[in-house]
Amino acid sequence: MGRFVLFAGTALTVALVTAGAYGQGTRGAVPQPPPTAKARAPFDMTGYWVSMVTEDWRFRMITPPKGDYLGVPLNQEARSIADRWDPAKDEAAGEQCKSYGAANIMRVPARLHITWENDQTLKLETDAGMQTRLFYFGTPQGQGGTWQGISKASWEFDAGFGLPAERFDRFGTQVRPQGGTMKVVTTRLRPGYLRKNGIPYSAEALVTEYFDRVTEPNGDVYLVVTMTVEDPMYLSQPYMTSTSFRKQADAARWNPTPCTSR
Repeated sequence: MGRFVLFAGTALTVALVTAGAYGQGTRGAVPQPPPTAKARAPFDMTGYWVSMVTEDWRFRMITPPKGDYLGVPLNQEARSIADRWDPAKDEAAGEQCKSYGAANIMRVPARLHITWENDQTLKLETDAGMQTRLFYFGTPQGQGGTWQGISKASWEFDAGFGLPAERFDRFGTQVRPQGGTMKVVTTRLRPGYLRKNGIPYSAEALVTEYFDRVTEPNGDVYLVVTMTVEDPMYLSQPYMTSTSFRKQADAARWNPTPCTSR
C-alpha cells in the first residue's frame, strides 16, 4: 500500500510540474495573426468570367429609350431626371461612364477578370468600360466619390443554418452555395445611372451584393451576383437584381473597351 501511495504521489507531482511548464510555455508563446481573407475563402472566384444575359435582355443588350424605367422603383424626382436624359450632354461633360458605376456595372454585358490584389483585397476588372473594383476585407482604402466607391467585403459561412439572403441563378432556381458566400457593401459612390437611359442613383446609394459560386451538374461553373440598391434620394424601395457569369478557360476573348453613353 505504501509503495502504491508513493507511486501515485510521484506521478501527481510529475503531472503538475509538466502542466506548469506547459502552461508557462503557452503564456509565453507569440500570438499568431488570424488567417487572411485569401486563406479563409470558401471558394475560388479568380479567373475570367462572361455575362450570361438571360434576364432583362432589352434593358442590358440595347440602350432603352428615354422614359423606359419599367421594373425600377423610382420616386417622382427620379422619373423627372430620367425623362431629361441626354447622352450628348453626358459626352460633352466627359461622363460617359455614368452607367458603369458599382450600382450597375455588374448588369453591363461584360467579361470579368478577378484576381487577388493582396491577401486582404480582391480585385475585379471589367472589359466593358475598363472599370476596376477593389473589395477590401481589411481596412478600406481611399475616400470614395468615384464610380466604384468604397467596397467592404466579408466572408459569410454556412454553419448548417442557411445563409441570410435568398439568391437565385439565371434559371430562377434558388442558389444554395456550398460553404459560404462573399458579401460586399459599397458606399460613397459618385452619382450615376442604374440603367444606360439616365435612371439615376445618388451619392447616398447603398449597394449590397452577394457573390456565390455554383457548379451545374454538367460541370459548368457560374458566379451568381445578387444585388440590392437602396437610395433614399431616388428609390421608393430597394431595387433588387440577380446576374450570372459563366467561368471561362482563359482570356482569349477579353476585350477592353471604353465607356459609352449610348
